[in-house]
Amino acid sequence: MTSHTHQTHPEIIKRLNRARGHLQSVTNMIEDERPCLEIAQQLHAVEKAIQQAKKTLVQDHIDHCMEAAIGPLTALQREYVKDFKAIARYL
Repeated sequence: MTSHTHQTHPEIIKRLNRARGHLQSVTNMIEDERPCLEIAQQLHAVEKAIQQAKKTLVQDHIDHCMEAAIGPLTALQREYVKDFKAIARYL
């Protein structure tokens, strides 16, 4: 398997580092016996940061890697790919 980098990778790394910081905050909050509501809010922030990183990675893959692997498309196939990209944004 070949390695590759996309323009979105630095953005993904920032999001994951932010999630790591939030997760450390959650651990500290539990150890400090903070209120459950505050802990839940921080856990939600961790979850959202990871979800957004995943979504960015998948969209980038679809936009760049998948099309390159498929090669030249017919008009009908382009429509299918367009529909697939559109629906994948809801993941």
